[in-house]
Amino acid sequence: MAKIAVLGYGTVGSGIVEVISRNGDLIAGRIGETLEVKYILDIRDFPGDPFADRVVHDIDVILQDPEISVVCETMGGQQPAFEFSKRALCAKKSVCTSNKELVASHGAELIELAKENGCNYLFEASVGGGIPIIRPLNTSLTAERVVEITGILNGTTNYILTKMKSEKAPFSDLLRRAQEKGYAERNPEADIEGYDACRKIAILGSLMTGKTVDYRDIYTEGISDIAPEDFAYAQAIGTTIKLLATVKEDADGYLAAVAPLMLSDENPLAGINNVFNAIVVHGNMQGETMYYGKGAGKLATASAVVADVIDCVKHPGKHVICLWSKERIALKDFSKVRSKFFVRTAISDLETAGEVFGRIEPVRLAQLPEEFGFVTQEMSEAEFAQKQQKLPGFLKRIRIKD
Repeated sequence: MAKIAVLGYGTVGSGIVEVISRNGDLIAGRIGETLEVKYILDIRDFPGDPFADRVVHDIDVILQDPEISVVCETMGGQQPAFEFSKRALCAKKSVCTSNKELVASHGAELIELAKENGCNYLFEASVGGGIPIIRPLNTSLTAERVVEITGILNGTTNYILTKMKSEKAPFSDLLRRAQEKGYAERNPEADIEGYDACRKIAILGSLMTGKTVDYRDIYTEGISDIAPEDFAYAQAIGTTIKLLATVKEDADGYLAAVAPLMLSDENPLAGINNVFNAIVVHGNMQGETMYYGKGAGKLATASAVVADVIDCVKHPGKHVICLWSKERIALKDFSKVRSKFFVRTAISDLETAGEVFGRIEPVRLAQLPEEFGFVTQEMSEAEFAQKQQKLPGFLKRIRIKD
């Protein structure tokens, strides 16, 4: 029997207990032994809960128990999750986590510590919820040179954008609905401003490069400024709008960014709707592979954590190789990144826009008679910023994905 501990009895932590309880026989048949949750660490008590007798309040109870081989960290945030994870690894107990904030900030350090102690730090659930993506990058795609990863990595923003397109409702109404449905937190800033997706693409970028992609270096833009009118223009030019997170290698180095983009209706990510996530990985030999599923949710995320637990139990004392060093990779100066842009500006700028941006094809919408839109030629961010200032009636710009 393999005995584990769960740190944090919130949404994901309770989900782990439920997955092991409901699928225990199936798991035992596949790994040859039973999984048992021996301890649940939380500052609260849970009277009446079926697992209330396993709740402890002192991490040392878990760390000093030789029967515990795997610790599931689902506390979230930096502290005390970071300290507890380090202490568990130093006690030669593998740690499996869903904590994207901690992984993005300290992944390389914790992986190195796990290696030194002959155990593992696994984090499949930190990106994409229940979508298998970390394991494929570390195993199935090891023969590939991955040159780009692009994905829809946040279910809250994808839900809002999906409903804005279909219902033409304003952002504020859709955010409130997302909160009512439990898709968005009371403080939704991390989701709607792109910070959540930023941390996730930093993790994927670190695995892609083998070095540390610091999330603080990634250009990040959210969706709070997107409006139904933007979707009307997008439809007029055969595109839709998605919040995409990208890390990409080209001849000049590495680019990483999170931003709303207009993408062709033919793009496979254009059809990913509601709270679902999808990730496209481009390898130099295999080409594109796509990973799709629920990007969040109690049981989907918990299932991914338990899959990591099973890996640890099946291979006791063996460190799973994960190439992610502490060396920080330099990202391209975002001002030099080149894109096409869709621009909305006042109708009074019609002549000026042509003079500034060259030949344009104005897009007019009957419901917006005082403005027009157009697609620019490809140019750098810095060049666009200079040209934009020459449009007195400038309203908005959205980048276009090729």
